[in-house]
Amino acid sequence: REYREQSPIRLLQRECRDKTPIRLLQSGYRDKTPTRLFQRKYRDKTPIRLLQMEYRDKTPTRLFQMEYRDKTPTRLFQMEYREPPGQGWGRTQQLPPRRFVSYRPKSKRNPKTFPVLDGRVPSVYQHVFGENLRNSEAVKKGGGENAILRHTQRNKKLFVQERLRLLLDHEDFLELSPLAGLDMPYGDVPAAGCLTGIGRICGVWCVFIASDATVKGGTIYPIGVKKQLRAQEIAMENRLLSVHLVDSGGAFLPLQSELFPDKLHGGRIFYNEAIMSAMGIPQVALVCGSCVAGGAYVPTMAEESVIIDKIGTLFLAGPPLVKAATGEDVSPEDLGGARLHSQVSGCSDHFAASEDEAYECIRNVVSTLNWEPVPEGDREPDSPLYSPEELLGLAPLNYSCTLPVKLILSRLVDGSRFQEFKAAYGTTLVTGFGHVEGHFVQLCGQRGIPILFLQNTAPQPAGPASISQAEAHSNRLKAQASMMAAVACAAVPKITIVIGGCFGSDSYVMCGRSFSPNFLFLWPNARVALVDSQHFPTVPPAGDCTGEELELKQLKAKLEEESSAFYSSSRLWDDGIIQPQDTRKVIAQCLEIMEQKKFQAVFSHPHPIIRM
Repeated sequence: REYREQSPIRLLQRECRDKTPIRLLQSGYRDKTPTRLFQRKYRDKTPIRLLQMEYRDKTPTRLFQMEYRDKTPTRLFQMEYREPPGQGWGRTQQLPPRRFVSYRPKSKRNPKTFPVLDGRVPSVYQHVFGENLRNSEAVKKGGGENAILRHTQRNKKLFVQERLRLLLDHEDFLELSPLAGLDMPYGDVPAAGCLTGIGRICGVWCVFIASDATVKGGTIYPIGVKKQLRAQEIAMENRLLSVHLVDSGGAFLPLQSELFPDKLHGGRIFYNEAIMSAMGIPQVALVCGSCVAGGAYVPTMAEESVIIDKIGTLFLAGPPLVKAATGEDVSPEDLGGARLHSQVSGCSDHFAASEDEAYECIRNVVSTLNWEPVPEGDREPDSPLYSPEELLGLAPLNYSCTLPVKLILSRLVDGSRFQEFKAAYGTTLVTGFGHVEGHFVQLCGQRGIPILFLQNTAPQPAGPASISQAEAHSNRLKAQASMMAAVACAAVPKITIVIGGCFGSDSYVMCGRSFSPNFLFLWPNARVALVDSQHFPTVPPAGDCTGEELELKQLKAKLEEESSAFYSSSRLWDDGIIQPQDTRKVIAQCLEIMEQKKFQAVFSHPHPIIRM
């Protein structure tokens, strides 16, 4: 058995069995016999075959299929959202799952049967309500009023807020991180040097990055770089059109080591411009002042740019440096004015004789970008049954002055209706379903619906004092790890608002900054820290302190200062401080901003647009 298949005779048989004269003749002529030739020639001409071919597309079933095959719900959905030729599904990998599913509910899915929350403040909490109200009235006076009073007009230029008013459809503008740089060590004015925010042009939500030339001539400081990068991140994440109003003196040279060499320094702004262009996210720029050095690249890399005559200039080095380098006297207009860049260099696409004409031109450009606004809702949302103004008394001074969070929810959700989820389980966390100006919000990413996090946590004890406490700590650790994983991987929009305390790991499980919420805002009373300074041991008066006690007292004072909402917001750890009574409006704006990308056609390209 082992060798019979390898004998010379068997090997010869296997090798030559298909090469005998008879097999060769059969293989050469088997398809050429008269019978086979006749079959091939006439097989499609028999009466039955001819009848089949003539009427196969005319049967009732086939006619019905052909008439309605492009009208099925699935086919209509595919035709509406399919990408242009050559643009495969791989091009959309930047977008989150279910990107074509609108978060805005239809009327029939927006029931008014949810239980109504009781938002009345119990008498036992009235003293706490009063303390919180007095605290809110005190802290809301902070901010950048002094910087705003420093407004000046130079060279007949408009102030940055006036420019935005001329551009926007109305004053419904969500400013981002307005306090950035407020207490940074760059003088007595905010050092961001730019204003960022989100507003509407022609009904389309846009991100605005506007230089503020009244702050050090629009010079870019490290915090200003961070502020612009955050605005670009929001634009990419939500596919928002970007509008740059450039009036900048470039980087602040004494701080070049903090804003030039690293990965997330100034050069990242230009990198992001190229990436956004390749993603098919339009960017337009208006040169409304002097754009020097790095400030000159922003309008040059934009998709379309406008420059204002006698006001806008664009050059890498201005007349003083030309004079120092070559000894030549040259005017700003001759070196990089509006006519030069519109007629000679081509760096600008549109010449505007005045600021008013420039803003009208920008609005016209936006209208040609084929960028669809969010459709109007088909119903008017119900207002909460309780006044949002009362949220000032519900903003906790500290965790000992905290009121039930349902009192806050009753002033945020439509009709004060809230369908609670697991009401009797884990009562330190309230979860459930509600609407905010017609949008459905839940704490579960499985259904593809946005998640709203309201953070107000009390600090946990430093360590276990018994075996049972140690077991509780271990269980808490495992539960937090599971929730962190769920929050991090939930592929839906997330909005986080810190309404009270935000301490330690509770910040992570409730989608703090490191877990990349789409938007994160603070109430003025919010405290953000690894630990709460009020949780420290009592320190004796200064005269009775030992060395360690004095060090502990200094640390406590430092934590108290650094945990305030204003300290956080001035360093751009959030997207700004909002007044409690404006919370519902801000949430609704954010939901609509995130909703807009569902209505955009996705055109990704391997390269950005280069206009030169």
